[in-house]
Amino acid sequence: MKHDSFPYGHAAMDDWPSALAAALRTIPEDFPATLGFLYVSDGFEEDLPAILAALKERFAGVTWVGSVGIGICATSVEYLDQKALALMLTDLAPEDFQVFHGMAPYATGGWKLADGSAPFLAVVHGDPHSSDLTAQVADLASRTSSGFLVGGVSSSRANGAQIAGEIVHGGLSGVMLSERVAVVTRLTQGCSPIGPVHRVQEAQRNIIVTLDRHPALEVLYSEVGEILARDIRRAAGFIFAALPVSGDDRGDYLVRNLVGVDQEHGLVAIGELVEPGQELMFCKRDAETARNDLARMLADIDALRAGRRIRGALYFSCLGRGESLFGLDSAELRQIAARLGPVPLVGFFANGEISRDRIYGYTGVLTLFLH
Repeated sequence: MKHDSFPYGHAAMDDWPSALAAALRTIPEDFPATLGFLYVSDGFEEDLPAILAALKERFAGVTWVGSVGIGICATSVEYLDQKALALMLTDLAPEDFQVFHGMAPYATGGWKLADGSAPFLAVVHGDPHSSDLTAQVADLASRTSSGFLVGGVSSSRANGAQIAGEIVHGGLSGVMLSERVAVVTRLTQGCSPIGPVHRVQEAQRNIIVTLDRHPALEVLYSEVGEILARDIRRAAGFIFAALPVSGDDRGDYLVRNLVGVDQEHGLVAIGELVEPGQELMFCKRDAETARNDLARMLADIDALRAGRRIRGALYFSCLGRGESLFGLDSAELRQIAARLGPVPLVGFFANGEISRDRIYGYTGVLTLFLH
């Protein structure tokens, strides 16, 4: 018989043994754990081998997955730039999950669960130093029956370690889940469009030459003002480019930084490769927009669960969100708890959030495990 909720714990302390002991105080001894999620701040990254060894000794037979970030989160609390850890145990049936790391097994057809079936969804963690991470995400998503991955890219200032049964580096790692594991997931944006959708007519790599047959910088001027558009440093963190996701019925878009303008030639450079024919919008990022969209997402995912109890949750939020966008006192995580209740939740602040088959920015990805 399944327990109603997944046990979890979290703590911030100067040394890892004290933090782990505090986090484990809420974990019952008799919970039949099989799979655990572990997130640690980069202040504890060099201690991760010892932390993982201690957890394996305490919970024999449990397989751990997770990642490292500048900040981590748990129910109603954010630990940013502190030495902290958060963990959650699950009792998923062993045949319903498969931990993985790297691409080699999947190139030979090994992207399968133990019973030979394709995974329904995968929780993944990525290494930001991997140059082909975007392609890996798209490839692995295509090998799931839902087409969905959820997760985040490490934001560690150190080595960006991942956990996949052991400590690993490079590419993607995580856990594949069977369709028998009841999950729902949604994404929230931290930005909102400030103008219409434009069509890229001419572009070279990440440099946009014309939009709707007008110089790209002229279009940017018309929407955000000439003074702000000229000063990229002033616009940084407030004005962005947004690339609508083709074929998505939820109106999702990829947010990318403005990285430069050429006033003489009317060019705009963004932090993403673009092609002629692609759609593009300009958008703004502010606290009110982020709070409103998070409220929309929470209402949406609450409706999706159709009254089923939440056993646990994973949340992957952008480093550019948290207190820098929502305000102090863990406002972003408290907004989630205010809507869903004090459900078990762990996660981290990422250097890119993974949802479906793409790496996003300035977003939050919430996944619920249901009873």
